[in-house]
Amino acid sequence: MRWQVASRIAATALAALVLPACASPQPDVLDRFEATLAAHDSATAALGSWCAQHGMASPARITAAVLPGGMRTDPPDLAALLQLDAPPGYRHVRLSCGGRVLSEAHNWFVPQHLTPAMNAALAASDVPFGKVAAPLRYTRQRLSSLRGAGPGCPDATILTHRALLRLPDGAPLALLTECYTAANLRR
Repeated sequence: MRWQVASRIAATALAALVLPACASPQPDVLDRFEATLAAHDSATAALGSWCAQHGMASPARITAAVLPGGMRTDPPDLAALLQLDAPPGYRHVRLSCGGRVLSEAHNWFVPQHLTPAMNAALAASDVPFGKVAAPLRYTRQRLSSLRGAGPGCPDATILTHRALLRLPDGAPLALLTECYTAANLRR
């Protein structure tokens, strides 16, 4: 009987120590993922950092598989946001690391703001836009964030970002719709 009383006292004491720790929730993986994205002007750099931190591949190299053809619907505010006086460039890609597709992205850009070598690389390689344009030292302005699939994203999208990339002088460089996958949340 004494050991039962002692066990109950020990269990009560343990519960008093453990329950407050359990009551404060651990940071959500999606929240941490969003914080990583917010800490970078380049989604490519953010995904590379995330991939490395979570051991998805070594080295953590982000590649862009260009998705051929297909229908593309330009956003109604595209011309105004990019201040277009010529047709925009467009690239629809899947960004992967270590065989995991981390995002699908629609990227409308101003070809005249890129060098000829950058435009050639975008047309003929698996190098992501963010890496190709990095020498331009652009900044990122998030226009919207939505948990789930936004316009133009696959149904299984867990997070949709819409962003505008700007050159150091403020000129618009690219408009992005980024559709992040659940592969980012798996260990």
